[in-house]
Amino acid sequence: MNSTNRLARLESALGSLKARITMGGIMALVLGIGLITTILVGRTEHDLLESQRQRELSESVRTAALLGHNVLQLQRVLASVTEVLDEPTLKNPAALKEFMQSKPVMRIFFANLYVATPDGQVRIVVDDKGLSWPTLNIADRRYFGLTVAEGRPMVSTALRGPLSGEPIIAFTQPARNAGGVYGVLGGTLRLSSRDLLDGLVEAQVGDASALNVVTDTEGRILAHPNRKKLLQSIADEPRLAQAFKAWQASGSPVEPQGVLLPQAREIVSAAGVPGPDWVVWRERSEAEVLAPVKAAREQAMVWAGSLVAALSAGLFLILWWLLQPLTLLERRARHMFDGAMKAEDGWPVADGEIGNLGKVLRDVGTRRAELERLNSEMISKLRSVMRAAPIGIAFIRDRRFELVSDELCRMLAYSADDLLGQPVDLIVVPPENDQPDLAALEREAFATSNSYVGECRMLRGDATRFWARLRSRPVDPAHTDFGSIWTLVNIEEQRNARRALEWSAAHDGLTGLANRQRFDQQAQRLIDARPGSLPAALVFIDLDHFKAVNDTAGHLSGDAMLRAAAAAIMSRVRSGDLAARIGGDEFALLLEQCSHEAAVRVAEDIVASISAIALPWLSGSLHIGASIGVASLTPGIDTVDAWVDAADAACYAAKAAGRGVVRVGRPPLGPFSRGTPDAPRGGRVLGAGKPETPDSIED
Repeated sequence: MNSTNRLARLESALGSLKARITMGGIMALVLGIGLITTILVGRTEHDLLESQRQRELSESVRTAALLGHNVLQLQRVLASVTEVLDEPTLKNPAALKEFMQSKPVMRIFFANLYVATPDGQVRIVVDDKGLSWPTLNIADRRYFGLTVAEGRPMVSTALRGPLSGEPIIAFTQPARNAGGVYGVLGGTLRLSSRDLLDGLVEAQVGDASALNVVTDTEGRILAHPNRKKLLQSIADEPRLAQAFKAWQASGSPVEPQGVLLPQAREIVSAAGVPGPDWVVWRERSEAEVLAPVKAAREQAMVWAGSLVAALSAGLFLILWWLLQPLTLLERRARHMFDGAMKAEDGWPVADGEIGNLGKVLRDVGTRRAELERLNSEMISKLRSVMRAAPIGIAFIRDRRFELVSDELCRMLAYSADDLLGQPVDLIVVPPENDQPDLAALEREAFATSNSYVGECRMLRGDATRFWARLRSRPVDPAHTDFGSIWTLVNIEEQRNARRALEWSAAHDGLTGLANRQRFDQQAQRLIDARPGSLPAALVFIDLDHFKAVNDTAGHLSGDAMLRAAAAAIMSRVRSGDLAARIGGDEFALLLEQCSHEAAVRVAEDIVASISAIALPWLSGSLHIGASIGVASLTPGIDTVDAWVDAADAACYAAKAAGRGVVRVGRPPLGPFSRGTPDAPRGGRVLGAGKPETPDSIED
């Protein structure tokens, strides 16, 4: 029993106003502080990531610029040597040997050097082993051929060295005179030794987790912290695979200014190296960048939790103190009507709303007598209701008027004397089509619910008619012969508005045709009614050059052209066919009990009618055309979307065929088909395959 009482007191305490306000305040604090913390931390993360993206982009651009500078320096070194390499020296082996031995500084820049004749025959090679005269021809190398043919320096793509088999990059410089290119000086760099890329891909201080990679435009790796990945595809690098795909999708730009690329949970930037067309890639993990913010967020949540706890305790104590008078007021209110206290005794003294509530409750008892007096006065006032009521009121006995209100007389254009004693049939329009009359409806309603509510047409004294809502109730349900009370409200405007709303819900306001909702309902009805609804066809109409009318003559002329097109469509269809504006400059027809061949003929007539439209504008006229797709309803079409897609695909094919023509989708199969019709206007009939698709379709 004690545990039950404690549980009841706990439930009562939790359901009290103090508890609810406290819980609401705590929730507001939690939401407010949590929201502010989330917004601030989120903004900090966003700004930090954005700043880091720009920094990474700058690093990529700087690295690419440095790499481009190195390439240029190497080309200048080769050019300086080529300037003093004359043709006689190249042809004389001894002189060539002496020439190459006189250039030991070149070994600082290149892994090996060679001199070749224009036919690709290598005359001499200098490497870390000294001078050699290999029997080697490199005329089949594309970079060498371009150097000889175009007479300009070249940088090769990454390839395997013919002598060492290691990944290399070759630099070539043509030696030329007035007679053309008489030799080629070349130098190679080993990618594995990073002669060219040294220091560009290793992690710098503070960039321990940053990944730097250099590739060519095909994605082959030229420089990577892991040398085993040289000449492999960057697409196999998990930290850069998504970014590489995005870079390829954007056209593989070699952009010296750099670009930022998407990569899940990574910051990826790329910058192009002009000349050799290399790309420098730089990647850094977002988690590493946001690590300080994450730690700060955890600390902020701890502080926020502590603040909420402290504020919640303070809020509860303040509310308990402020609402103590309310508890006393509740105890006193329990004895308002039991007579234990006088009406004016025992009420707590308080300020504000609680004090005002106590005054109100204290006044309740003293005002009961006043209310009784007012009720008596109200009864006398009810006698004037018939004169002042804003709705029509009448007392009916034996189907005749015995009492009418002023508003009823005004509504019916009769005077009170003209109505009193007259039968109610004087103002009620008889029903049509063998419908029950008003008296029968009232008797049936009184027998079940003691009231009747309905709409009926009324006849005024000036012979005009209007719709009214009639409410009728017997004076005494047990004795209906005592008469009934009528109340009438003129609802003519409401009915008109309702009819207008019903019409607008199913029609396009601009053209007056059915709208998409009505079209979908009708098309679904035809699909559900198969096979009884067959044959049936859907004609999809897309106006040609309508955008030009809007752009040239303005939207008012465009609206006028849409109305003219709708009129042209309606002039070519039967009264039972549904014409609808699907949206914009697209229309559709649902042709019931219409063969496939007949639907094609209707479509051709519509093309001709729309093409004949000439809308006057300035000193000339505006013209449009129409491309039409026809799709007959077949057993294979299960949804409205499938039917519309078939007609839309045929219409798209009509656009592709040059506009102003009719194309058909899949022809109907079954007893309603009489063969495949010839394509109208010289076009071909589309079969069950996909329609022809144009490169571009304009309005």
